[in-house]
Amino acid sequence: MRWIENWLNGRTQRVVISGTESTWRSVTSDVPQGSLLGPVSFNFFISHLAEEIRVYPYKFVNDTKLGRVADTPAACAAFQRDLDRMESWVQRNQMKFNKGKCRVLHLGRNNPMNQYRLGEDLLESSSAERDPRLLEEDKLSMSQECARIAKKANGILRCIKKSVDSRSKEVLLPLFSTLVRPLLEYSVQFWAPQFKKDEKLLETVQWRATRMIRKQEHLSYEERLRELGLCSLEKRRLQGDLINCYKCLNGGCQEDGSRFFSVVSSDRTRGNGHRLKQRKFQLNTRKMFFTLRLTEHWSKLPRGYRITEC
Repeated sequence: MRWIENWLNGRTQRVVISGTESTWRSVTSDVPQGSLLGPVSFNFFISHLAEEIRVYPYKFVNDTKLGRVADTPAACAAFQRDLDRMESWVQRNQMKFNKGKCRVLHLGRNNPMNQYRLGEDLLESSSAERDPRLLEEDKLSMSQECARIAKKANGILRCIKKSVDSRSKEVLLPLFSTLVRPLLEYSVQFWAPQFKKDEKLLETVQWRATRMIRKQEHLSYEERLRELGLCSLEKRRLQGDLINCYKCLNGGCQEDGSRFFSVVSSDRTRGNGHRLKQRKFQLNTRKMFFTLRLTEHWSKLPRGYRITEC
């Protein structure tokens, strides 16, 4: 314990820009970056935070998130007690939450919109929050996330266009597949676009990328995709949904993914024999959830169908 204490205490840092050095300043928070012991000691220190509260907190690096159903006054009071327990844990362990970054995201049409506090500070409500790399909206429409990703992808395309002289297929296509397309497909099962305008916004990124390639400028978008051996982002999202559905149903996920679906076994010669039950929903937004939007496509797959990624 004394060795770890000596390793953490007495650290200083400075900033160097173009050979100009700042003065040394003491490091009074955080853990040493780039070390093996730093993240391990930090995780060890906060591992017992879950013992203080009734709801298990979701922790990612130095971010902590609580979530629960709070549709009654009693449930709201229970959630506030969990926040009070977290504040007590912080004080006993001499840590601090950055309360300026703490927000409350209310979900649901009949949400009571209760106001919560952390210690003596009231927490502000927010219509959208990053978690950790995705932008979640209170209406779960994901339009802001689509706009954010499209803007970032277009920025990378502009950098490629300015910094790369070649316009050949052999150069630009690998750059697009490596640097741009992963942004458009990261965790897409969660934030898949729900509106046509959002689908078009994302598809426009690939449309611009294919036009950058030499001898493809005067072809239509569909012809460029065939020439380059690509397919639309909409088709790739459907392929990804089917692949992840197969993993969930066959134990390929870290958690029990089969609980997300209701399988209706069938001995009929038509179909794949594992038809998914179509659940009912009241909100139009819910039909675009991963567990609902692919049930019709999955049930139409024939036996022995093999999904080939493009």
